[in-house]
Amino acid sequence: MPTDFRTIEISNPNLTPANHRWITVHSRHLSGRGDISLYNTNSTAKPAPIVILLHGVYGSHWAWMFSGGAHRCLDTLKREQGLSDFVLVMPSDGLSGDGSGYLNRHSGSYEKWIMSDVIAAAQRAVPQINQKSSIYLCGLSMGGYGALRLGAKYSTTVSGISAHSAITDITEFQHFTDHSPIEDALEPQHDSSIFHWLKKHLKQLPPIRLDCGLDDLLLAGNRRFHQQLIALNIEHQYMERAGGHDWDYWSRQIKESLMFFDQIERSKNPP
Repeated sequence: MPTDFRTIEISNPNLTPANHRWITVHSRHLSGRGDISLYNTNSTAKPAPIVILLHGVYGSHWAWMFSGGAHRCLDTLKREQGLSDFVLVMPSDGLSGDGSGYLNRHSGSYEKWIMSDVIAAAQRAVPQINQKSSIYLCGLSMGGYGALRLGAKYSTTVSGISAHSAITDITEFQHFTDHSPIEDALEPQHDSSIFHWLKKHLKQLPPIRLDCGLDDLLLAGNRRFHQQLIALNIEHQYMERAGGHDWDYWSRQIKESLMFFDQIERSKNPP
């Protein structure tokens, strides 16, 4: 996969906690530096499948671990249910304003940062990750929007998509920020539409799942999105669970995403 980063700094494994890596990349796509947290870097899988976890507005690369406990969930599922040996790859979104939307914008090519630089940096830091590694996308809120849109746009690269409490339409960013991420978009407006890419790649979409809390302000949008997927005959899983738009909900639901990806990975590599 092509890369466009100038430099990469990888934490010393002798000085960082076991199974962790932290990376700082100077990316031309960002016109500056971006950070990535990795977990389960001692994976024995060859090639090791990766789960890219995308955070929401206001967040950064550390949120999925130190607000959501995604790494602990992974360890529990591996120990108790024999989960596939995924490496968690958790990048910042590029840190533009309250959130970049993971779009290509004049302030930075945040989509390319995720789909090019982050993947290449993970390959550089973890020898078990290579061009044959399965790539799964998961995100919450803005990250859910990013996972759905990027997963549909890069449908032949991504093996599975999962979204929690997702922003499903660009207008829903108004709930969280005063500035829409498409205000300085590099691409035509249809590029920001999840459904534009779902329709364009209708016959080659990876498996999709999404969920939303019953007390979430984005519930109506998720229900509407679910019905639109049905109308397009796009196979998917949709669930509603108790909870709101918060880490209490997301830290529970990440289990569902990892188990969903595990099913896909096992179907690709039967015993």
